[in-house]
Amino acid sequence: MAPRSAEDRKKALRRGHASEYLAALSLMLRGYRIVAMRYRVKSGEIDIIARKGDVIGFIEVKARATTDASVFAVDGWTQNRIRNASMSWLSSQKDAGRLSYSYDIVAVRPWRWPVHLRDAF
Repeated sequence: MAPRSAEDRKKALRRGHASEYLAALSLMLRGYRIVAMRYRVKSGEIDIIARKGDVIGFIEVKARATTDASVFAVDGWTQNRIRNASMSWLSSQKDAGRLSYSYDIVAVRPWRWPVHLRDAF
């Protein structure tokens, strides 16, 4: 695979941010409150942290042609990165003891509404 040009990287970044905003909108319409977007710590990153009642969703957004491609794009390394960051976020929450949490994927496909896969990993 040829190295990406700076312009290709910019386009991919813009597409990723647009996908995250679309995913956040779809979650809000389902009753979630967006707590954080692009949460970063040294040990990892989470695209979206969303809350619905006492359930926190740590959500990875993947823009791919199909839902299956989105799921398979979240490999073990990515899952560990998200889990590490989620533990950091939870440790800073006063009500962490009463919260349940799930690791979700939102698949953003071209010209389709995003698919929210709860407890994906």
